[in-house]
Amino acid sequence: MKKELITLQNISKSYDGQLVLDELNLFIRENEFLTLLGPSGCGKTTTLRILGGFETPDCGKVIFDGRDITALPPNKRQLNTVFQKYALFVHMTIAENIAFGLKIKKKSGDYIKDKIKYALKLVNLEGYENRMPDSLSGGQQQRIAIARAIVNEPKVLLLDEPLGALDLKLRQDMQYELIRLKNELGITFIYVTHDQEEALTMSDTIVVMNQGYIQQIGTPEKIYNEPENAFVADFIGDSNIIASTMIRDELVEILGARFACVDKGFGENTPVDVVIRPEDVELVAENAGTINGVVSHIIFKGVHYEMEVMANGFEWLVHSTKMFPVGTKVGIQVDPYNIQIMNKPVSEDEEAATIDE
Repeated sequence: MKKELITLQNISKSYDGQLVLDELNLFIRENEFLTLLGPSGCGKTTTLRILGGFETPDCGKVIFDGRDITALPPNKRQLNTVFQKYALFVHMTIAENIAFGLKIKKKSGDYIKDKIKYALKLVNLEGYENRMPDSLSGGQQQRIAIARAIVNEPKVLLLDEPLGALDLKLRQDMQYELIRLKNELGITFIYVTHDQEEALTMSDTIVVMNQGYIQQIGTPEKIYNEPENAFVADFIGDSNIIASTMIRDELVEILGARFACVDKGFGENTPVDVVIRPEDVELVAENAGTINGVVSHIIFKGVHYEMEVMANGFEWLVHSTKMFPVGTKVGIQVDPYNIQIMNKPVSEDEEAATIDE
């Protein structure tokens, strides 16, 4: 088990009377790639800024390696931050940009030279020492920003949507670079994004946030396959979310038809929400499934077909490598293990309730 490095205890933060974080509790382990994921305004960047020392919480504590650092300024923390806007000094060479923090720390010239060489090799930009920032591509500038942070040997690297300004191909390349760097450096990465694919690709742990609360914490696989509530299911990938009734253990009624499932403990005739991923919906011959429907729309996505199937008044989203033309009458069946049952929230506030790990 990895050592617990950072603990956020009962962190709350408001801006102009608007509550952004509400008694947030979170711990982060050493050498973990943890991603704070959620829509704009959910509190993820505020959480990162509190960790970095750029914001002070209204209440609560930030504990780092057993020490309370809540009131400590950014330059006194063993953390470095890489922002979406790379903030490179345009009048300085790449070497001078990387050396900036080391010079402030009054490191020797030889030490700085060695560190610059090491950092550029690490980000695959050897030989770029004398280039100017404006001669580099967006991806190269981002690598320099990361190199500048790495040379300070932080225990934790904070990354605030650092790939947001890059095009898709470059963003994917940088995702692999960040994973490689994390493994080679052995430091903790805390990453903020609203991009679900980024979070699923890179993270050891994902923290899904909404309305200032943590909705779910878990591995990418658990977050995707076992969402705790409708918000998580809807936010992480595509889902069919259907109001249903739990008849009894291992039997749920969806759109008037009874499906076997594996969930227990929801009681009898209980209103629930059901989540079924589009790749888990199997299309079969009409009358060969649990319910029948008609294909109403189809798009070819490259690796699969994305189809919409109207069945029992609900438009099912289906991903399949097998194509069914529009107008085809089909049956729908779902493996019991692929039906995820969730309690229906009593109120909107409950939907945003904190979920402990």
